[in-house]
Amino acid sequence: MKDQISKSFENSFIRTAWNEAEEEWYFSVVDVVGVLTESIDYQAARNYWKVLKIRLKNEGFQPVTNCNQLKMKSADGKMRLTDVANTEQLLRIIQSIPSKKAEPLKMWLAQVGRERIEETIDPEQTIDRALETYAKKGYSREWINQRLQAIQVRKELTDEWEQQGVKKGVEYAILTDEITKAWSGMTTRAYKNHKGLTKQNLRDNMTTTEIILNMLAETAAKNISQAENPETFEENQSVARRGGRIAGNARKELEAEIGHTVISEKDATQINTVVTNLIEDVSKSTEEK
Repeated sequence: MKDQISKSFENSFIRTAWNEAEEEWYFSVVDVVGVLTESIDYQAARNYWKVLKIRLKNEGFQPVTNCNQLKMKSADGKMRLTDVANTEQLLRIIQSIPSKKAEPLKMWLAQVGRERIEETIDPEQTIDRALETYAKKGYSREWINQRLQAIQVRKELTDEWEQQGVKKGVEYAILTDEITKAWSGMTTRAYKNHKGLTKQNLRDNMTTTEIILNMLAETAAKNISQAENPETFEENQSVARRGGRIAGNARKELEAEIGHTVISEKDATQINTVVTNLIEDVSKSTEEK
């Protein structure tokens, strides 16, 4: 099910839809094209996208030209099918539009690409940038230290899963759900809903206590797996649940002592930023520099 909203950008509205099952934002391509090309009306933006789509198809970029279609409310109030793109597709489309408004975002993408290459050469830079990013978002030093430790614990667990033959993607997600549900009482998706999150990283919106309990659950699952060497996916699921239960028991004991739940609602500073806001933020940053 997709929840539709419109985001304001320079007195224009970009229609967006959130797909909870995919955890993905979708954007009306015509709306974005209209803003970046300063088209005088919807039809002009539509014609521009029609020509651009043909050019991209000729260039062989199939993922962009195979955009999904969703029914979105048009200017006359009726629900009409329109091309939509996810974040990755939309960024690729924006790169193909010669526009002053798109230029700051193109510069940002180039900078991100350069940083990713540098991190591949020198992985230590990844940690340094993570510290800097969390600090800029207003997180406390204590929280940042716990979060970085949680990243290391997660890496050790996924390394163990890989060694046991667990497949990345769906199977990782299933085991993560098992662990999360066993210690918190909620699946990852339900936990996000509890905190009012959509695309945001759940761990980035946990309190220090929640992070510690999650680390305990993942560490326990890793240690049990190393001791038992599960051979099947079902055995890995059992290990994940048992590891999560250890932290779940710790949570219940702590809650009994303090008299209230430690599972908080959203209280972190990170808020999901859709592409329309990203364009504006990067543009402001460029002007300040």
